[in-house]
Amino acid sequence: MKSISLTGLILLAVSTLLFYLTTDFTVDKIGLPHIMGVMAGIGIGLIIGGMIGYISKGTAIKEEQKRKEFKQLQKDKEELEKQAAEIVKRQQELEQQNTTNPQI
Repeated sequence: MKSISLTGLILLAVSTLLFYLTTDFTVDKIGLPHIMGVMAGIGIGLIIGGMIGYISKGTAIKEEQKRKEFKQLQKDKEELEKQAAEIVKRQQELEQQNTTNPQI
């Protein structure tokens, strides 16, 4: 968002500079071409803002999806660790039973 705002301020400064250079520093000479220029500037700003917003949204969605996948992988890892611990515990119990009660 900061880059969008910075770009907008730069374009606003350029347009203000061009306005004062073309009207000889008088506001009385504002005409239809100036109004059309302002409308065109607004339109171009909306188009550029829409494209940047679309790109930003796509990036944010991808990052959110990666975060969800990472959390799911962490849950799966914890579950597998619990299962591995249970297997080790059962194996130790079986070994202990075999040593206390040897089979012939």
